[in-house]
Amino acid sequence: MFMSRFFTEKLNNLEPYTPGEQPRDMQYIKLNTNESPFPPSEKAIRYAAEEAERLRLYPDPECKGLTEKLAAYYDVAPENVVVNNGSDETLYFAFMAFCDEKRPAYFPNISYGFYPVFAQVNRLPYTELPLRDDFTVDPEDYIGKNAFVVIANPNAPTGIALTLAQIERIVAGNPDGVVVVDEAYVDFGAESAVALTKQYDNLLVVQTYSKSRSLAGARLGFGIGDAALIRDLNTIKFSTNPYNINRMTMAAGVGALEDDDHMKANCRAIMENRAWTVAELQKIGFTVLDSAANFIFARHPRIDGKELYLTLKANGILVRHFNKEALCQYNRITIGTREQMETLIAAIRRLWEDQL
Repeated sequence: MFMSRFFTEKLNNLEPYTPGEQPRDMQYIKLNTNESPFPPSEKAIRYAAEEAERLRLYPDPECKGLTEKLAAYYDVAPENVVVNNGSDETLYFAFMAFCDEKRPAYFPNISYGFYPVFAQVNRLPYTELPLRDDFTVDPEDYIGKNAFVVIANPNAPTGIALTLAQIERIVAGNPDGVVVVDEAYVDFGAESAVALTKQYDNLLVVQTYSKSRSLAGARLGFGIGDAALIRDLNTIKFSTNPYNINRMTMAAGVGALEDDDHMKANCRAIMENRAWTVAELQKIGFTVLDSAANFIFARHPRIDGKELYLTLKANGILVRHFNKEALCQYNRITIGTREQMETLIAAIRRLWEDQL
């Protein structure tokens, strides 16, 4: 890609994040971007529609109503919560606020692809630490860094989660550096570290409405941590984009929290579909990593990873393939409805009958 002659030289080597593809050439079963297969709660939709009548007015930059709802839900004080435009913005602000030459960033070399981009775009030093051979994070690799540590839990694209005790070990082992735990997928079977924010002033937990609450298109995320950390993040927010949450999204966020049973039922269904899909894939020879997320990471010893992705795409099923050498034989498969997962398994059986 060629940039304009005006593009700043300091970002010449920037490699932007590659989002999941959104092709429109045919009707696909989308199992590639970890969206929920279920619609948002009716209350979230209704609240958003009602707020549309007031779009001529700026939204509340402090997101007071939503912040108070989140604080009550997670049993923290409002000053322990920051609301932003997706969890990505909260993560971006955290890189800006807590990472510099004295406190470089550390995160796994196989994890969310935005972490190195956030570091690069802000010209921040960072180190990517390798996973173990079984794709798990070794907590001991992050002890004593006293810098800026970012851990996705569950991790992506593997879906593997650390225990709460392991997360606490990392946080306690870095008392002079901020530890960010990115919990985008925590509602699908992992343990949240939110309660630990009351014990450790260096812990920031980041979550999103995009997955378990079916609001990926609304762009809503939040962070929970010590009040001083939240003030730091708000300083960045109010220095860049104070009106970063629109009225309809804010209202939908309140509605989703008030309809918690809807979210929990959807999560249970996804976890059940995940277990069914893993069992079916294993029956036909796939290796599937132990996932606590709304996706699985799978490979077959006799089917090339890229071939699987391309053939499924040609047949109307999208999964996510990564070209990185350590990952290229795997595909990340979002868990959809039971019907969607049955269609996936049937397609694999049909298309590779002679290799299974």
